[in-house]
Amino acid sequence: MPSQRRGSTLPSMLAKLGAMTSIRELQLVEQSLLRTLAPLLGVAETSLYRTNEHHQVTHKLHHYRSDKRGPDGAASTTERIDDIRNDASVAPHISALLDYMRLLKQPSRRTHGQGYLFGYPLIHGGGQQCGYFVFEREQDLTPVEEAVIAGVLKLYTNHYTLLDTSQRDRLTGLRNRYSLELNLDRLWEELAAQQAPGADAPQQAYWLGILDIDHFKRVNDQYGHIIGDEILLLVARLLGRTLRRADLLYRYGGEEFIAVVVAPDLAGATALFERLRLAIEQFTFPQVGRVTISGGFCSATPTLLPGTVLDRADRALYQAKAAGRNRVLHYDALISQGILDEVECGTIELF
Repeated sequence: MPSQRRGSTLPSMLAKLGAMTSIRELQLVEQSLLRTLAPLLGVAETSLYRTNEHHQVTHKLHHYRSDKRGPDGAASTTERIDDIRNDASVAPHISALLDYMRLLKQPSRRTHGQGYLFGYPLIHGGGQQCGYFVFEREQDLTPVEEAVIAGVLKLYTNHYTLLDTSQRDRLTGLRNRYSLELNLDRLWEELAAQQAPGADAPQQAYWLGILDIDHFKRVNDQYGHIIGDEILLLVARLLGRTLRRADLLYRYGGEEFIAVVVAPDLAGATALFERLRLAIEQFTFPQVGRVTISGGFCSATPTLLPGTVLDRADRALYQAKAAGRNRVLHYDALISQGILDEVECGTIELF
C-alpha cells in the first residue's frame, strides 16, 4: 500500500471505525465491517460467513460496491449488502477455504482464477471461531495491508463480543429480551419489505411462540433454585437442539422462552412447535424426572405491531395453561373456535 494512498485513506478509515464502534446492533456491526474493509482493500466484493458452534454457516453477508464518475466528472460510490439467512449453501471453493481455516484457526490465502482468494477467521472473546471474512483480489496483499486487516478485525471482534455478551442471558446463553426487541424490529422491516409493491413473493413465513415451563415454581420450592437453574439450562439446550439454523430462540424472562421460527404454512409451524413440546416431555431430567412446557403461537404479521403479536401468543399460552398444560395452541385457531375473543389491537399502515 503506497504511503500516499495510506495517508489519503487513513482519515476515512478512522471515521468508519469510529462509526462501527458506535453501533449497538450486531447485524449492523457486521455490515459496517464490510463497508470499512472493501474500499481499504480496493475490492468490489467482500463477504462474511457467520457460523454456529457446530461450524455450520447460519447466514451470509455479501457486500458489493461500485465507483463511478458522472457526466460532470464527479465521483460517486454505490453499495449493496445482501443478507442471506435461510440459505446455507456455499460455493465449493469457498467451502474448502472455510474448512481449512476452521482446522488451522488462521488466515488463509490461495490462488483462484487470475488472482487470490483470502480468508480470515473471526474469533469470539472465548477463542471460538464464529465466522469468516472472505474476499478476492487480483494482486497479493502487502505486509502493511495484512497488518491493517488484522487490526480492523481485532477491533471488530472485540466490539462484537461485547455486544454479543450484553445481548445474552447469563444462565442459558440464549439471546435475551433486549436482543429480542432489536431483532423483532429488523424482522418487521424485512416482512414489510416483502409485501412492498414489486417485491418477490416471500418463500417462507415467520411464526412467534411463547413457551413456558409448567409448574416451575413447584420445582424451585421442592428442589431448590440450583436445580431450578439446571432445569432452565437443560430446557434451553433441548429447545435449541430441536430448532433449525434459521430459527431464533430467546429467554424472555423467568421460565419463559420465545421462539421465532420459519415455516411455509400453519401445518409446518404447528409440527415444529409440537416437536419442541415433545423434546421436553420425553426427556428425563435429573432428580426432577418429567418436565413439560405449555405454549402459544401466532403468525408474525407485519401489519400488526410486534407487541400485539407477542400479546396474541401470550393469550394462547394462557389458554394452554388453562386447558391442562403440556400443549402448544395456535391463537387464530382459538379465535375461530370461539375460545378466545378478538381484541382490538394496534396495526401498522404499510403503504
